[in-house]
Amino acid sequence: MKNSLKPPVALTIAGFDPSNGAGITADLQVFAAHGIFGTSAITALTVQSTLGVAHVHPLDSTLFRHTLDHLTADLPPAGIKIGMLGTAAIARELADFLKRLNEASTGNPNIPIVLDPVILSSSGATLLDPSGLEILRTHLLPKITWLTPNWQELALITGEPVTSQPEARHALEVLAQTHPHLHTIATAGDQTHPTDLLRTPSGQFHELPGTRIETTSTHGTGCAFSSALLSRLILGDQPLAAVTAAKSYVEGALRHAPNLGHGRGPMNLLWPLRCETGTPRL
Repeated sequence: MKNSLKPPVALTIAGFDPSNGAGITADLQVFAAHGIFGTSAITALTVQSTLGVAHVHPLDSTLFRHTLDHLTADLPPAGIKIGMLGTAAIARELADFLKRLNEASTGNPNIPIVLDPVILSSSGATLLDPSGLEILRTHLLPKITWLTPNWQELALITGEPVTSQPEARHALEVLAQTHPHLHTIATAGDQTHPTDLLRTPSGQFHELPGTRIETTSTHGTGCAFSSALLSRLILGDQPLAAVTAAKSYVEGALRHAPNLGHGRGPMNLLWPLRCETGTPRL
């Protein structure tokens, strides 16, 4: 007998992290913690652990395209999260896919698409080449609805210095001149004062203070936040509520981290399912 209560489907497009702290496998855990069924298209294989990224092997762009087309024909997503792309070829294929998806989904053209612009790893490895970054700027930003860069990524995308909250606000305004449709969050989880800054398409700014949690288990915080944000949007949250809930979820994942590895360890992304007092707000 078929279950009439089908969960919504979310698609993650990202790299594979064998240490299970970030990328595809982390995104799928976040979706599961929110009661969402996750599908995935891998952009690159990596050799990494909590100690950093040692090697990146991009996938063939043709295989990537076939994966997207085959998946979405059978399991159309209610939202898409985009993480590491790796190369210009993958970025170009993704831009073409989003164009086809928009043209084909006239009945539901406005699904949330959240881009977490993974450009450099925390250990300094390049995860998107310069030509790929240019395609992101010119071909991907017009096709997404949300962007979640940290200060360094925001600076690379806009070409503006971002070393303070006022500079982050200015960079968001510069970005809005060419992409006014975007909800953009300048995340500051890696700063001394973790206050995120949201700019909406209407031009409003919202400061969202966070709690700094002293832990070495911070691998994949950007992936977790953007995937949690997408989950909340799929579940019907309004923009500001979705951001607030995503921040709260990541703080919980940090507080319940399992303390694994000898470097930047993984968080506990399934904490709402495993903690007696923590249940997804569905």
